[in-house]
Amino acid sequence: MTDDQIQTIRDDIAFMKAMAEEGRRAPLLGGAILANAGAIFAGASVANWAIGTGRLAVGPMGYFVVWGFAMVAFVVALVVLTRRVKRQPGASTPANRAFGTAWSAAGFAIFALWVALMVADWRLQTHLVWMLFPSMILALYGLGWSVSAAMSGQKWLNVVAIGAFVGAPALAWFAGEPEQYLAYAAALLLLAAVPGMLLMRKEPSDIV
Repeated sequence: MTDDQIQTIRDDIAFMKAMAEEGRRAPLLGGAILANAGAIFAGASVANWAIGTGRLAVGPMGYFVVWGFAMVAFVVALVVLTRRVKRQPGASTPANRAFGTAWSAAGFAIFALWVALMVADWRLQTHLVWMLFPSMILALYGLGWSVSAAMSGQKWLNVVAIGAFVGAPALAWFAGEPEQYLAYAAALLLLAAVPGMLLMRKEPSDIV
C-alpha cells in the first residue's frame, strides 16, 4: 500500500468522524411531540384526580371519557407533528434516528402495557392493576431520555432520565390514593412537557 493510499484512507476516516460528530451535534427533533404528550396526559391526570376526589361530578364512565379524549388528542398531534419532524433539517442524522426509534419503542411499549393491564383487569375483575401504570410509564420515559442523552451527547437529558427513574417508585408510594394522579400530572409536566419545550427551542425553524 502506497503512502497516497494510506493518506486517502486516513482522510476518509477523518471525514466519517467529522460527519458523525456533526450528526451528534445536530439538534434533537421531536420535542414538540413530547411536550404535547406531557401536557395532554397531565391534563387528563388532573381530571382523573378531580373525579376521584369528587371535585368533578361525573358518572363511572367519566374516567374512560377523559382518557379516551386524551388519547385521541395525542394521536392527532402525533400524526401532525411526526410529518413536520420528517421535513426538518437533520431528521436523518444518527442521533435523531435513535431518538425517534427510542421514543417510538417506548410508545409501543406503553400501548402494550395498557392492553396487558386491560386483560388483567378483566381477568382478575379488579382495577388495582392500574395503580402501577403511571410508574411503568415513567420508567419507560427514563429509558427514552437515557438513550436520547447517550446518542446526542446532551448530558442534561441524563438528569431528566434520573428524575423519571426516581419518580417511578415515588408514584407507587401514592398507589390507591387520588393524589397519585395529581403527582403523575406534575411528573409528566416536569419530565416530558418541559424537556420537550426546551428541545423545541433548539430546533431549526425551517422545513425542507
